[in-house]
Amino acid sequence: MQTNKTVVITGAAGVLCSTFAFDLAQKGMNVALLDLNVTAAQKVADEINKKGGKAIAVEANVLEKESLEKAHEIVKQEFGTCDILINGAGGNNPKGTTSSEYFLKDDMQDENLTSFFDLDPKGIEFVFNLNFLGTLLPTQVFTKDFIENNKGNIINISSMNALKPLTKIPAYSGAKAAVSNFTQWLAVHFANQNIRVNAIAPGFFVTNQNKALLFDENGNPTARTHKILAHTPMARFGKPEELLGTLEWLVNEEASSFVTGIVVPVDGGFSAYSGV
Repeated sequence: MQTNKTVVITGAAGVLCSTFAFDLAQKGMNVALLDLNVTAAQKVADEINKKGGKAIAVEANVLEKESLEKAHEIVKQEFGTCDILINGAGGNNPKGTTSSEYFLKDDMQDENLTSFFDLDPKGIEFVFNLNFLGTLLPTQVFTKDFIENNKGNIINISSMNALKPLTKIPAYSGAKAAVSNFTQWLAVHFANQNIRVNAIAPGFFVTNQNKALLFDENGNPTARTHKILAHTPMARFGKPEELLGTLEWLVNEEASSFVTGIVVPVDGGFSAYSGV
């Protein structure tokens, strides 16, 4: 793996992407941590720098091109042009989520429940924008460096939801499916520019966003956790560091130079299991 490269990571303050940042910094890369929560990103950058790595935290809104352009200029001033872009920003919203897994007529009469017919178009729009546009816009901004250098590497973060839509979260599942599709489209579009585009589709990992759905206030597994683990042949959640082997392979120009347009599941067998 070549060192002294500059990697830009969006959503970098999150559990998974901060793990990516630590790992790549240890490999000798310059890491720019982009996040709307720049305070959280700065804490990660400080830890990386304390351990001898090179990292900066940059405030950026992945839904605003002007914000991304400003972040791009900061990265260029500090580290030079971008070599690797990891699109990790994303998430869900309660307004794009149903209360029940299966539709029941009585749900339409219960004001405390959100049925399919109650889904808020604005909430669904937000989820699609955050995941899809939040991948497209940073790519538009930072891949200009790739065109200039005639070389580049994009890694998008998709999800198991893209392959097997989970109950209750149609907006997030659809948005991540769009990310996977976009990964394939972009890989073809940029193929003759020496730019590779791939994605990682994590299975189930405990993050700040989903922790409350997976464990109750006492730390006990919820019913949804039991269902998830029952459909994961390895019968456990993944650990963030278990994504690093796939990440390191995809960023390594020698090891994966002929790999583009793929979505790699890292899921403990979830995508292979039919449920019976």
